[in-house]
Amino acid sequence: MGPSVFSVVCILHSLIASFTGVLMMFYMKDIYTFSHGTEAATKLLGSTPQAQLVIRSSDSFSGLLLLTIGLVLFMVAFVDDKEFQSFFAKGCVVLHVLMAIWRYNYERRVEDLAWDWMRQIFGDCLLALSWVFFLLQSWKVKYE
Repeated sequence: MGPSVFSVVCILHSLIASFTGVLMMFYMKDIYTFSHGTEAATKLLGSTPQAQLVIRSSDSFSGLLLLTIGLVLFMVAFVDDKEFQSFFAKGCVVLHVLMAIWRYNYERRVEDLAWDWMRQIFGDCLLALSWVFFLLQSWKVKYE
């Protein structure tokens, strides 16, 4: 039997989280420049050496957290318990929805990031939607 839908969704999310985490740890200046432009990247990276150190440390720890989340998702992909899969997927939907709400309420107010919040909310909703599709598919199989 091939991989389950849960495994595929977990591995996809694992790859996204791990790749993003590695980029955040090692290439944040390039990412800021690419996504926000040179002027905004300069502001986001801090103006004093102390601020730059704090921001680089914060980005590195955030990237490490994402890499860890990616590894946990990879490990969870191989759990065969249907009840756990459903519970985990519901939790992921809630997490992505809360992240979108946070971006709407706070991130859009940051002047240098204000234009980017819609795109990021769209990404959060797409990630939540992948878990919703898994839940719908699992409920369909369960009640057929």
